[in-house]
Amino acid sequence: MKRVHLIISGDVQGVGYRAWVDQASLGKTRDKQEKSITGWVKNREDGAVEVVAEGEKKDLEDLIGACHKGPEVAFVEKIQVEWEKATGEFMGFEVVY
Repeated sequence: MKRVHLIISGDVQGVGYRAWVDQASLGKTRDKQEKSITGWVKNREDGAVEVVAEGEKKDLEDLIGACHKGPEVAFVEKIQVEWEKATGEFMGFEVVY
């Protein structure tokens, strides 16, 4: 298990980006009860979106790749990626408001 901390910059607020990341965290399971990735996503005051996610490294790499695209109406300028040690503190994946 790994943990990744993402700061996503660009036109990513007000375009459904957080809900889109929540769906992307499902990975291949497509079942909210069996998410492949746990953690959270939230808007930041500086206009970026922040994600902290834990899971298998391949699943997290897939999530990062998906975050570079985002929902159709978003424009992702840059993603800051920091790999960290997983803590196992999350039970699911949530959108923080």
